[in-house]
Amino acid sequence: MQPGYDPRTALIVVDLQNDFADPAGSLSVAGGGAIVPYVNEQIAAAVAAGAFVAYTQDWHPPSTPHFAKDGGRWPVHCVAGTWGAAFHPSLDAGAGPAVQKGVDGEDGYSGFTVRDPRDETPAPTELGRLLAARGIRRVVVCGLATDYCVRATALDAIAIGYPTSVLVEGVRAVDLNAGDGAMALRELAEAGVELVRPAGAAVEGAS
Repeated sequence: MQPGYDPRTALIVVDLQNDFADPAGSLSVAGGGAIVPYVNEQIAAAVAAGAFVAYTQDWHPPSTPHFAKDGGRWPVHCVAGTWGAAFHPSLDAGAGPAVQKGVDGEDGYSGFTVRDPRDETPAPTELGRLLAARGIRRVVVCGLATDYCVRATALDAIAIGYPTSVLVEGVRAVDLNAGDGAMALRELAEAGVELVRPAGAAVEGAS
């Protein structure tokens, strides 16, 4: 099954960065790099159909309450300008704009919103404005990681009012707790997100 692209569709590629997608990354997601060829195929199909492609990118300062060393939960990752924050070198990252999140130390799970890690105050990113400016009516999401940034981005998209699909073949999960990825996919489906997977395929590899 293919998602189908047209000029009113946006493909959002979430956080396919070295710290997540490379085995040497500080917050490496198992199998994260393996999705890059599939994601590149989707980018090519989207561009050929005149769809809009946007990328999200964690872009943290060296110190932030998001990091465990500063009182948060995560190891230092995707520090602005470092190798870890760069897109995976095999990713076709030139098909559209990159929306950087967590720039001022916020939690940046969703491509649409960031939150102050101390009091949860939300603030929008540039992504919503970019989609509105293009007249986007539908959103397709892939990238890393299923149970965090993909989940948050897809939930925000559908809450805003976009019919939203997640490409199951194009996501992988952190799975801090076994089954977190599968649970995230179930939550997305219950929220009305379409889970797009190859005909006859199971959810294997997304969790």
